[in-house]
Amino acid sequence: MTEPIARVVLALTGLVFAFLIPFALHRTHLLLLSRRPREEIRTPWPEDTLPCVTVQLPMYNEYAVAARAIDAACSLDYPPHRLEIQVLDDSDDETAWLVEQRIARWQARGMNLHHVRRQDRDGFKAGALRAGTRDASGEFLLILDADFVPGPDTLRALLTPMQDPNVGMVQAAWDHLNRDENWLTEAQSYLLDGHFLYEQGGRYRGGRFFNFNGTAGVWRRTCLEDAGGWEADTLTEDLDLSYRAQLAGWRFAYLDDVAVPAEIPATVAALEVQQRRWAQGGVQTGRKVLPRLLRARLPVPVKLEAVVHLFGHLAHPLTWALAILLFPSAVARRALALDHLLGVDLLLFTAATLPFVVFYWSAGETRSRARTGRLRSVLRTLALGIGLSVPVSRAVLRGLRRASDPFERTPKRGNRRRDRYAAVRVPVDTALKGLMIGLMTSYLLAAVVGGFWGQIPFIVLFLSGYAALGMPALYRAIAGAPSRPDVVDEHGEEWKPEGGADDARLRPLTGVLVTPESEIADECEAA
Repeated sequence: MTEPIARVVLALTGLVFAFLIPFALHRTHLLLLSRRPREEIRTPWPEDTLPCVTVQLPMYNEYAVAARAIDAACSLDYPPHRLEIQVLDDSDDETAWLVEQRIARWQARGMNLHHVRRQDRDGFKAGALRAGTRDASGEFLLILDADFVPGPDTLRALLTPMQDPNVGMVQAAWDHLNRDENWLTEAQSYLLDGHFLYEQGGRYRGGRFFNFNGTAGVWRRTCLEDAGGWEADTLTEDLDLSYRAQLAGWRFAYLDDVAVPAEIPATVAALEVQQRRWAQGGVQTGRKVLPRLLRARLPVPVKLEAVVHLFGHLAHPLTWALAILLFPSAVARRALALDHLLGVDLLLFTAATLPFVVFYWSAGETRSRARTGRLRSVLRTLALGIGLSVPVSRAVLRGLRRASDPFERTPKRGNRRRDRYAAVRVPVDTALKGLMIGLMTSYLLAAVVGGFWGQIPFIVLFLSGYAALGMPALYRAIAGAPSRPDVVDEHGEEWKPEGGADDARLRPLTGVLVTPESEIADECEAA
């Protein structure tokens, strides 16, 4: 490597670390903020003044989980005459028939359910929620994605802070139905636990802006309307509405002791659909609300945290850049006779990774995960984040370029072998992950041959991430497997509403009984 090139490589590496290390330290900052005390009204709402609530279940081709979602909503411990349930069903497959049958069962028991159908999917999820809210009768709106299974006491628990008229939204934490299904779901559980315990918890307890997570939360209808309602000009309508509501002066509450279990994506393709949407939509929302945010009369720490929050996905392109520069920076240091700075190099890599190790280790500690094998799980979580840097980086760039893409929901399987609505795989992402696997492998061989021993642990970590997420897609591409699986299970049989894997956690709640049948009060009928 020539001296000019070596200087450029080291300069670029230093620039990447200059941005990446603050992102890493920011996680530690949020972890510390999450230790602060903060109280909300937690006394039960008086029974005789319980408000009318509308539960909204947005769905699109959720054949595998629709019945379970409706059962769970109808099994909430809440007076039926003050509860309305809207199934916002945009499906164009057999889900619509399944929903219709399930609704009929619960209506026969006295539940107030509405099957809301639109002629087109204009606005996708945001459009469905906007249409449902327009006709909803409830003073409060509980939103649940189709794969979420709330406990009977969830609604009452989330309503308690709403006794403060300044609270516009209450968010619950997420729990995981299939955490132990495979290494991918286990790693995601650490990512999600870290997010809810320390990112959401830190922002909330530190008095910063935080967001509704799109599900498992209750909105005050007047807050939602005051903020301008649901808008579909970003892929993260939940984040967008959250910031508009808080900029309008509403306060949000977060209850980390109320957890709603949901399905974690169990395949790489499904996970990448979710992560691409969150990343692109996050940047779109940042670009949308940033001018108003900077003009607002808010404390500087609140503004700074909001900027980092909205543009936090920029850490993924930085991670990708670090992977590419990982070994060349060591070669450049040797070319410039700077081997004595090896300690500085290792210190920088440690500073960029150790906060994440502490972050996810602490999440496992708080969740009472067994310490045996926890370090391995944390390293897998880091590798997962690295592997996602390719598809997520491209999504970030699309968000920065104002690219307009359709809302693609995360595939869900429920108790089926596979989801009927399969994830769309992106050939460019597959090719790029293949290139990164080849690049990291060449780096590893060159490091062994050249005696760059300090680089090897980091190269192995990066290689593990790209290989774990890239090899399944590469195998399918080489083998010529179809991008979407057939609508049959592994035995060649078509799916049926009650078939599939024998996992009680993922089955519809078919045997649940609700409160005795009662007439739906006029005051809570849909407008």
